[in-house]
Amino acid sequence: MSENLILELIDRYLNGDMTAAERAEFETLRKNDANVDSKVIEHKLFVGLIKQYGERIELEKRLDAIHSEIDVHTLKEELMIHPNWIVSMWRHHHSKISVAASIAIFAILSTLFFTGKLNNRDLSYEQLKGQIKRVEDKANDLQNQTNTIIKETHVKPRNTNPGKYRGTGFALSSNGYIATDFHVVEGADSVDVQNAAGESFHAKVIYTEPQYDIAILQINDPAFKDLGNVPYNFKKSLSDLGEDVYTFGYPSGEENFGPGSLTARNGHSGDSTEYQVSIPVNPGNSGGPLLDSKGNVIGIISGRQPDVAGAGFAKKSTFLLKAIQNIPADSLSKDLTLSTKNTLAGLSRPQQVRKLKNYVFMVKVY
Repeated sequence: MSENLILELIDRYLNGDMTAAERAEFETLRKNDANVDSKVIEHKLFVGLIKQYGERIELEKRLDAIHSEIDVHTLKEELMIHPNWIVSMWRHHHSKISVAASIAIFAILSTLFFTGKLNNRDLSYEQLKGQIKRVEDKANDLQNQTNTIIKETHVKPRNTNPGKYRGTGFALSSNGYIATDFHVVEGADSVDVQNAAGESFHAKVIYTEPQYDIAILQINDPAFKDLGNVPYNFKKSLSDLGEDVYTFGYPSGEENFGPGSLTARNGHSGDSTEYQVSIPVNPGNSGGPLLDSKGNVIGIISGRQPDVAGAGFAKKSTFLLKAIQNIPADSLSKDLTLSTKNTLAGLSRPQQVRKLKNYVFMVKVY
């Protein structure tokens, strides 16, 4: 029987293409001919290796796809901001990392087999032993490093850090742009904003005007959802002395409504960029909106006068509007469109505050 015919019979036998009679006849041939039986075993091993090699190539493609999805440049920032993310990534992909190590071992075996180096048992065994040991060491190092990261993130969860400063910010648009004071976020490594429902979102500082103590933030957290139409607009003209005004913010880490009146058109030492108001202002109020009785934003709370009880200051809205216009186009990943419709007008003060608070945020700085 020719070699090609034997290989064809072996293929049909292993693939289950033989009839019951043919299979019984071939198994008798295997039993009676040690050479044929040896060829069946070798062919079965060879086909298995080829199949495993194909699976290896497919898995490598999948691992490459996973790697391509990871933004290496932002990995450090995301890990610091959301440490639980590395735990999730490990839970989802640790099996693939382990399989990758197994693939490396299989690749070594396959290489030695196909190059014939397994024929020299002593030399090949030592080479194989050394290569497998190196692969195992690398796999163990990877797992130890990952476990260390997970342990550290559990020991030092982000939520235990209350931040070194808190202030207030308010929405400029429904898609995550927020105004606050520059001194609130100055020198920050990381900024979070928290809404009235207690949900926190990571934000980044996209523009500042220190001379006017103004900063513009953008929420860049995937968990953030559109706020809906902003209910207030921004007053472009000057407000009058004696107008009823109010603010809403987080001076003590809790919601705080502050009523008062506009007591001077200029701020401290005659500063024409600010209003003076008779609202008790505390550090956490900084960056909060100053609104008139109709619900127009007329300013942004900037500070207080230490030697005068109940005297606070607010940067006029015209300077906030100029700052928004000065933001470089390449700093905006989304359109920043200010509301032109005031839906707070005509509402009672409690109704205004109830609606307003969904657009005012606590600013946490780390």
